[in-house]
Amino acid sequence: MKFRIIAFIFSTCLIAVLTASVQLPAQGQQNISLLAHKAGLIEFDVPDSDLAPGLGTMPFANNDLGAIVGLYTSASDVPRAFLRTPDGNFVTFDAPGAGLTPGAGDGTVAYGINDRGVIAGEYEDSTNVYHAFVRYVDGSFVTFDAPSAGTSANQGTDALDINLGGATAGYYVDGSNVYHGFVRSREGDITSFDPTGSVFTFVCEETCLNAAGAITGSWQDSNGAQHGFIREPDGTITSFDPPGSAGITESASINLEGTTTGYFLDSSSVIHGFIRTRAGDFTTVDAPGAGTGAIQGTGALSINIFGAVTGEYIDSNNVMHGFSRSAAGAFTTFDAPGAGTAAGQGTRPSTNNLTGAITGWWVDGNGVNHGFVLTSAIRFFSAPVR
Repeated sequence: MKFRIIAFIFSTCLIAVLTASVQLPAQGQQNISLLAHKAGLIEFDVPDSDLAPGLGTMPFANNDLGAIVGLYTSASDVPRAFLRTPDGNFVTFDAPGAGLTPGAGDGTVAYGINDRGVIAGEYEDSTNVYHAFVRYVDGSFVTFDAPSAGTSANQGTDALDINLGGATAGYYVDGSNVYHGFVRSREGDITSFDPTGSVFTFVCEETCLNAAGAITGSWQDSNGAQHGFIREPDGTITSFDPPGSAGITESASINLEGTTTGYFLDSSSVIHGFIRTRAGDFTTVDAPGAGTGAIQGTGALSINIFGAVTGEYIDSNNVMHGFSRSAAGAFTTFDAPGAGTAAGQGTRPSTNNLTGAITGWWVDGNGVNHGFVLTSAIRFFSAPVR
């Protein structure tokens, strides 16, 4: 599948951030290097995964119950979606209408899951057109397209987020290859939107639609500058750029309080994370060990209800590592035990949940992707997910 998560900033380096709530000492301001194998980091591969370079298992999101969804490439060379249940079992699935030709690159991706176990994602059909889907806990599907979505190759609709109420958000590509944001109600009503002046609107993936209906993402103006945005439930859109941003801002997550996190490039093309409160106050996030060269630094990708942030940082050797930052500002850094140590390899978190558990993937020394979940000592829920 043509991996359609838009990376405005990185064309050669992966970067992402996610939120985690990790229990730290009371003073909360020291930096800790986490021995992941002692802290409950579980590595996994979906059964039947193709373990060739560039393929494998890529988890994108976890819910508060511990269920995980994502993408893997099967041994028959077909991209498929997976659900990993809280007890470690796997359910694999293809959306109705997804292309299933080995080696063709079409298939199904699951991007988000809510606490009711409802999953949102996209599939690519045999003509390379994209469509959105919602999968319910009984295994049934609803597929949909934004009304103005294009119908040619590499056009269509991508659902990237789902909230507790069953609303979904994402983007669509129209017949002129222009990107627009959308939100779809649980009942199926679709609203398209663009910030004023946008020539390219991107709703970020996984945790970018909160339970209240607020949406975040990024947009590009006619001069090529990229800005963050928040769209309120009433349709009001606020654009923003963190202090120090040199024209590239990527908003990557929003929590229930309306606090967002993401990353930006400074004038030297170094990456920095940020946290923006609902009131518009910014905090810059730089993980210990982050490189200071061009396209190195810190990417914050997810923020939970407690204000904990998780993501990745790229060191001076262009190796990826995971981090978690508590709401008090204390950092924990970690690596999957099997992660590679060459440029473009390492550990890439994706999201964290209310309990502080983090999911994502790691890249081994051969360039193969594998999933992980870093569990937290806090467990509020133990309900099964089907």
